[in-house]
Amino acid sequence: MSTVIEQAVAARLVASAPCMDVVPAVLRYDCGDPFAVRMAFPAPATLEGVEVVWEFSRDLLAAGLDAPAGCGDVRVRPYGGDRTVLEFHAPEGVAMVHVRSSDVRRFLQRSRHLVPAGCEHLFLDLDHDLAELLRDAH
Repeated sequence: MSTVIEQAVAARLVASAPCMDVVPAVLRYDCGDPFAVRMAFPAPATLEGVEVVWEFSRDLLAAGLDAPAGCGDVRVRPYGGDRTVLEFHAPEGVAMVHVRSSDVRRFLQRSRHLVPAGCEHLFLDLDHDLAELLRDAH
């Protein structure tokens, strides 16, 4: 059984123009980092021309489906009945994308099949993480 889930999503980039560009994005969940979700945008979809990956809490993504969530670099909130807005705050500015809520719910359901909510701590490899910290300290 795979320990990584990847799901392509169509993200609509919110801009000041009335038209929203659709950019490809990938949601990724890895059992090796059970509390986190990553959302990657390929190089052609970014201003810098390099892949951009945002990492944030799986709980944040789930909470943002039903009510505004987050107060830091990543914020998530529902929009209408079928969209979820993700806001990415960086020193260069704010990027906002809309994704289908059904895609996010499906991704979260798949991730919970791998690691049930509330059981993330059982998937941590604390011995390995501690060994890496001690190795890096020398």
